[in-house]
Amino acid sequence: QVQLVESGGGLVQPGGSLRLSCTASGSIFSNYVMGWYRQAPGKQRELVARITSGGNALYADSVQGRFTISRDNAKTTVYLQMNSLKPEDTAVYYCYFRKSLLDPTFVWGQGTQVTVSS
Repeated sequence: QVQLVESGGGLVQPGGSLRLSCTASGSIFSNYVMGWYRQAPGKQRELVARITSGGNALYADSVQGRFTISRDNAKTTVYLQMNSLKPEDTAVYYCYFRKSLLDPTFVWGQGTQVTVSS
């Protein structure tokens, strides 16, 4: 069983930056995939970014060029550097873990609130 702990959310002004962290523990597979979804009030949950075992990163169009996902395999930790934040980035960000890109099961973190407001 895998457990996720995520942190790094908070309140920032438009144009500011935050870095989210997500650490996995437990029975971790070598080809694991990790990333973040986010859910804003009144909106569906959407994929923000993810990174594969090969280091391949994928971003939502809405965050492309502003967010960067990276990983530390030794710590089974992923980071989401969020720059040039906009009010529409406000959401609860949920880290996830998959054994591979084709694995049908997701393991979810507890969520961390990101609020972008003046």
